[in-house]
Amino acid sequence: MKPHSNILVYVLASLAALAPFAIDTYLPAFHAMRDSLATSDLHIQQSLTFYLLPYAAMTLWHGAISDEIGRIATIKWGLSIFVLASIGCAFAPNVETLWFFRALQGASGGAGNTVARAMVRDLFEGAQAQRVMATIQMLFGIAPAVAPIIGGVLLGFHWQAIFIFLAIYAAISLWAAVTFLPETMPPEKRLKLSSKNVLASYKTIFGDAEFAKLCIASGANFSAFFVYVLGSPIFLGKLLGLTPQQYGYLFIPTVTGMVLGSYLARRAAGKYAARKVIKTAYIWMGVVVLLNVAVCYWLPAKPIYNILPVALFNVGMALAMPILSLASLDRHPRIRGTAASGQAFIQMILSTVSAGLVVPLVWGSVLGLAVAMLAYLLLGWLVMRQTKLWKSN
Repeated sequence: MKPHSNILVYVLASLAALAPFAIDTYLPAFHAMRDSLATSDLHIQQSLTFYLLPYAAMTLWHGAISDEIGRIATIKWGLSIFVLASIGCAFAPNVETLWFFRALQGASGGAGNTVARAMVRDLFEGAQAQRVMATIQMLFGIAPAVAPIIGGVLLGFHWQAIFIFLAIYAAISLWAAVTFLPETMPPEKRLKLSSKNVLASYKTIFGDAEFAKLCIASGANFSAFFVYVLGSPIFLGKLLGLTPQQYGYLFIPTVTGMVLGSYLARRAAGKYAARKVIKTAYIWMGVVVLLNVAVCYWLPAKPIYNILPVALFNVGMALAMPILSLASLDRHPRIRGTAASGQAFIQMILSTVSAGLVVPLVWGSVLGLAVAMLAYLLLGWLVMRQTKLWKSN
């Protein structure tokens, strides 16, 4: 990677990392927020759903908007609203107000992540694009490890400080994007934004079976890990007996696995066929998931037993993700922003289903979470086997 490209990669990674920061930083504060807002664990947990559902819905528009008004303008609007929504969350007097501002965070926060995906493909080609995507994913993967640790420290002041931190992070990311990123959607390439054009674009994208399969496979792989993130307040606090300040016990090992997988993806770019890398990743993930189910069934719940398999799973997930992401974006280069939105939408729909339905059903035991991970990986593998990428020579 050229030296002058490094700052671009770091800024794009900071935009992509806003989503995990918005999710993970306040996880250690769930119980404190429950007491402060006089509500229940379930109502606080549902604030994740109120964030994820608008996030998923608006990802269908962020990319299309960036195809019409430009990438940088879209980032400006999205992150500015996110800053204001974060301040609203910090001073919410009750859980209903928290839900409202979390929904506003979700509706705006996806702009950075969606546009960053499109800009990677705007700026880089071939194996370099795969290496850049892997680098961004590696930096992006650090966020879930750092976020709950930061949240635990800020909780020592007050849970409100967590949302003030999110406002400051978004403001700095916005400044960096405006200062350092080039506009990669010049006026002559822009598409007129209208409901008719957007619907036509999505009809093209979602009518492409290969695109849909690649996105579902990638989203299912991520959801296999994400059930542990969403269920972490119960998984870590009640099942494993850890304090909010010890949430790093989950996130540091799992992100280490993600960083290692991203590093391997960078090394593999241009050296090994995408099909070979993908199949290797699925074999690895399959072995680890079966090991995880066995461990949860036969051994007592302990951090080392129940966290290590999740970390090992992330190696395979991160190895596959850059290839799946770029392969889906390359299906529709003329409307790449819209394609990035479609990609993010499918991933977030799966995450929203996890937050609202799956996790509350399975977080009562470590075996339940392990079975949910197995089910998501099985979904991803079954869909992936039907793709041209899997069958290619």
